[in-house]
Amino acid sequence: MSDQPIYVTQPSLAPLEEFTELLKQVWESGILTHNGPMVQRLEKELCTWLGLSNCAVVTNGTIAIQMAIKALELKGEIITTPFTWVATLSAIKWEGCTPVFCDIEADTFNMDPSKIEAAITEKTVAIMPVHVFGNPCDVEAIEAIAQKHGLKVIYDAAHAIGSTYKGKSILDFGNVSATSLHATKLFNTAEGGACMTTDDELARKLERIRFFGHNDAKEIVEDGFNGKLTEVHAALGLANLKYGGEVLADRKRKYQMYLDGLSACEGLTFQNLKLGEPNYSYFPVVFESEEQLLRAEKALNAQKIFPRRYFYPSVNTLNEIVDYASMPVSEDLSQRILCLPLYWKLNTSEVQEIVSILMNSY
Repeated sequence: MSDQPIYVTQPSLAPLEEFTELLKQVWESGILTHNGPMVQRLEKELCTWLGLSNCAVVTNGTIAIQMAIKALELKGEIITTPFTWVATLSAIKWEGCTPVFCDIEADTFNMDPSKIEAAITEKTVAIMPVHVFGNPCDVEAIEAIAQKHGLKVIYDAAHAIGSTYKGKSILDFGNVSATSLHATKLFNTAEGGACMTTDDELARKLERIRFFGHNDAKEIVEDGFNGKLTEVHAALGLANLKYGGEVLADRKRKYQMYLDGLSACEGLTFQNLKLGEPNYSYFPVVFESEEQLLRAEKALNAQKIFPRRYFYPSVNTLNEIVDYASMPVSEDLSQRILCLPLYWKLNTSEVQEIVSILMNSY
């Protein structure tokens, strides 16, 4: 084991010289922002890699969700999950909509489609599920419900680059999928995000919104804001994109190492990956009790290993932000779930050591 601390994740980064080579091109062009050549190239290469028709890269994943809401002109209630990061709620609220919670499935950690219709009211305008830890939601069931009730679907796909369903990118579903390109994600631009849609007209609207509502003639034609990704961030993305497939395969191998090592530990359970192919970007374990989780966390911390309690607490309990609504499955899970370190440069010997510590502490 290294003497250096092991955190829950580290950015997957291309060799520095490959990034600096792209930076030289940015310097030579003199263009740092405003939909420059690096941004345009990144969007095209992401579409090619993921098999998508449209991609608008933006400053971060939260802005991507806000852009999706704005582009779809939504005002009212948006049904979402309580098992998510606070940014899901923040984006909904900043766009003047009201988050309404639908509880999750205990095994997949995703929104439970069987509970969605009970949350629909005359004020409901959309459903916003989350592909939790890159595990694909039941997109067919969700979109059938949305079609039945005339609702839009925005997927919070912050974790989900590289995840697929029936051979297609999971980002190819819904009216819009909003993803994150943050440093902690499988593929990153340091800070960044993107909106994906199969609707070409909607894609052009998203592009206008991210640039103050400008059209190609630089006329202001709608209400927008500043969601532009810089050329520097796009250059980092292009450098990293070359290694996207390698990073995904590496995470899958280490995910399986964890699963093989911990499956014999009676009482530990794992996320059910029953639909599609996830990107294996996180390895969550669920303990029988919070006390057992805290004991394991303490044992890992003592060895300078720092897992993280994603997602804790369940966001429906954040009463400074939302009115409380009981979500028993999410509340219970959030108290017993721990994400273990998983990233490209994590050594297999370190994975084995983490498994050993957990086994001995349990």
